[in-house]
Amino acid sequence: MGAQLRAVRRRIRSVQSTAKITRAQELIASSRIIKAQQRLHAAAPYAREITQAVEAVVSRSANVDHPLTRPAANPSRVGVLILTSDRGFCGGFNANVLREAQSLRALLAGNGLQVTTYVSGRKGIVWHRFRNLDMAAEWSGFSDVPAHANAAEITSVLLDAYGRDAADGGVDELYLVYTEFVSMLTQRPVALRLLPLEIEETTEAPPTGPLPIYEFEPSPEDVLNALLPWYVESRILHALLDSAAAEIAARRRAMKSATDNANELIEQLTRDANKARQAEITQEISEIVGGANALAEASRE
Repeated sequence: MGAQLRAVRRRIRSVQSTAKITRAQELIASSRIIKAQQRLHAAAPYAREITQAVEAVVSRSANVDHPLTRPAANPSRVGVLILTSDRGFCGGFNANVLREAQSLRALLAGNGLQVTTYVSGRKGIVWHRFRNLDMAAEWSGFSDVPAHANAAEITSVLLDAYGRDAADGGVDELYLVYTEFVSMLTQRPVALRLLPLEIEETTEAPPTGPLPIYEFEPSPEDVLNALLPWYVESRILHALLDSAAAEIAARRRAMKSATDNANELIEQLTRDANKARQAEITQEISEIVGGANALAEASRE
């Protein structure tokens, strides 16, 4: 067997091993995406109900003046929470969300604001450390299966920073950058302002129907003080679950693409191996025929 044929067959075995790994990763992601979607849908009723409760309290309050809804007169320092993944093999998932975060930070810095970064996910943490970018806080280890405790921990740190003055290391505004799960084929990076909350007055009826009538004890303001931190926590939890589903979907799509590319490469290498083998056979036949002709000529002499 010639050296070229051995090299091609060795390459085929290597690509086949890679295809097996990517195929296994694709199947694992396919099984996990269902559970991730179920967790996302299971959290929707809580987010919907707490949003409705906040709307009911606000609609029956004469004047809402809460720290979480009160914009700073002259904001100078803002915080940006970035949600990335703990593991790789998910295509451009992390690159897209980090690019969106870079654009947001450039926009905020262009407006004269100092940006404080909070990062969730090992990939985002490593990305910032490699570039020597400061991080006020970091979390990791739960990007694909976030729990309520993880959202509560992140919310506690962010609300503590939001409650302090910018001169004391606090922030005047908070932004959230994550990846929204649109479908199995589409995941979209999103940047939005988390705090201060914006209250809009409208005369249109709520899409879910009339707001329920509550009796507040001791007062609507005290109820709002308790509800708004939970509301912020529910938004962060929903973003974590959304990002987890988007991460797994991106990994499934990336692994499927890698498997398809590996199979195409195996087919091409198999054709190259067949060509190399045919060339060797042709060469051997030519050598045999040439030797036979030489013997025939020698015998005639």
